[in-house]
Amino acid sequence: MIIGILKETQKGEKRVSISPRITKQLIDKGFELIVEKDAGTYSSYKNSDYREAGARVEKRGVVFKDSELLIKINPFDEEDLKLVDKGQVLISQLFHKSNPQLINSIAEKGASCFSMDAIPRISRAQDMDVLSSQSNLAGYKAVILGAYEMTKILPLMMTAAGTIKPARVLIYGVGVAGLQAIATARRLGAMVKATDIRIETKEQVESLGAKFIMVEGAVGESENGYAKEASEDYVQRQKEAVNKSLFKADLVITTAGIPGRKSPILITEEQVLQMKNGAVIIDLAAAQGGNCEISKLNKTVMRNGVKVIGTTIAPESVSTNASELYAKNMYNFIMHLTEDTKFKWDLEEQITNETLIVHNGIIRN
Repeated sequence: MIIGILKETQKGEKRVSISPRITKQLIDKGFELIVEKDAGTYSSYKNSDYREAGARVEKRGVVFKDSELLIKINPFDEEDLKLVDKGQVLISQLFHKSNPQLINSIAEKGASCFSMDAIPRISRAQDMDVLSSQSNLAGYKAVILGAYEMTKILPLMMTAAGTIKPARVLIYGVGVAGLQAIATARRLGAMVKATDIRIETKEQVESLGAKFIMVEGAVGESENGYAKEASEDYVQRQKEAVNKSLFKADLVITTAGIPGRKSPILITEEQVLQMKNGAVIIDLAAAQGGNCEISKLNKTVMRNGVKVIGTTIAPESVSTNASELYAKNMYNFIMHLTEDTKFKWDLEEQITNETLIVHNGIIRN
């Protein structure tokens, strides 16, 4: 099988789907790889790194023409699909639930596609779960970004001129990103509180040395491992329970998302207006509308002295690490789907069944 690695074209994207190290591992397994020229530049990977790993480095058109399997991180766009042929297989994060037109276009091409964001939350698929690997880095980076944007330091500091109190950090959502944000903020010396609709996250929060804000009516996880969508009544109770901590917080990080749907609003504009002057909100859910009502993706919004920064779980600013982790997820996924470098097409197997969205032009999921 010939695998084509495409350069990401989405604005601001610096990652690449396969690193030189994983390129070599795939070639050692018998695959051929073609890498688009300069695909890894922004992740500090040179074209020569891929050549040394055994891959061909070609122009974009050649990658599309010669490859049986095409790999990206972000969804294939209209320009990509113009170059896709019948029978080719595409793998990327397709976000198919909220992107039906893309799925229809792939089907019309007679191609097949797997969606990496549809990897089921089961133990044997953990090493393929790109949402977890990327969110982990995003949680870390959110704290670092917040620390840079704040006008205060995070840790307690005792000096001859007096004592500086530790900053107060509040985390919304205790998934992979939230847990890493808690751990990072604690390591940097901040006082950390967290809240989540899933009651079972309380123990995880407390194990990291943070305080869990209990909200009456908290529920468990949904079947796919994500939090259930909260009722309006719960959202109101959460606001009341969290407001005291929110209005005192120096740094707030929001991470709550629902796959395929708009992000839930956790912080309203009215709440922002009651926060401390100089407070910073890092909204990691901005790509799906944001957890803060006034956040804008890739923009900083100032409101009554509060700085709201809209970003995503795609940690482009640490693209070398992010690319290496994504590539390892992709390697494990490809090895799961193939045997002797050919697709097995085991449609009864759970991981294959849930991630195969279109098969030979037929929409399945």
